[in-house]
Amino acid sequence: MENAIIAVAAAFSIGITAIATSIAQRAIGSAGVGALAEKPELVGSIIILVAIPETLVILGFAVAAIMLMG
Repeated sequence: MENAIIAVAAAFSIGITAIATSIAQRAIGSAGVGALAEKPELVGSIIILVAIPETLVILGFAVAAIMLMG
């Protein structure tokens, strides 16, 4: 029973961070497309801004791995 609870908690840690990342990237992506339409030289900055929320999923994965290993 304890292992099942830990597995569900690990799944939630990845799932919730993935949902949060998708919400953030949706907003950043739509704003980025609008900014690129006006200033195409911002492409590098927009790519970096879209990649930053991915660290949430990486941190969620690290938390899940710690839960499952410990």
